[in-house]
Amino acid sequence: MTATYRITLKNCAFFARHGVHDEEEFLGQRFFVDAELDVDQGTALIDDSIEDTVHYGLVFKEIEKIITGRRRYLIEALALEVAQTLCSIFPQIRRARIAIRKPNAPVPGVLDYVEVAVEYLA
Repeated sequence: MTATYRITLKNCAFFARHGVHDEEEFLGQRFFVDAELDVDQGTALIDDSIEDTVHYGLVFKEIEKIITGRRRYLIEALALEVAQTLCSIFPQIRRARIAIRKPNAPVPGVLDYVEVAVEYLA
């Protein structure tokens, strides 16, 4: 068994149009994403090698592409797509936990946000 380390991207913000209601698509809103990635250590840490680790700038771009892309009714489905995509692009990722927050969810009450989290094992 090899050692792992964790890369976390916290509170990535994007404007998008996800949700079940037509108003959500029409108006759009901000979505916040946390990505917690458990990565195979390989030789990246010992050799101080950027080529052997996960480039978190590229991770951010992939998350942005998905979140600002095709409309989804469920943020759960969106989180799963992000997790699966990151694991397929970066084979060093062993586990991806993706949390998505929707501050303006159409809920008849006062709350800070709705959040879903999906954990995917590669």
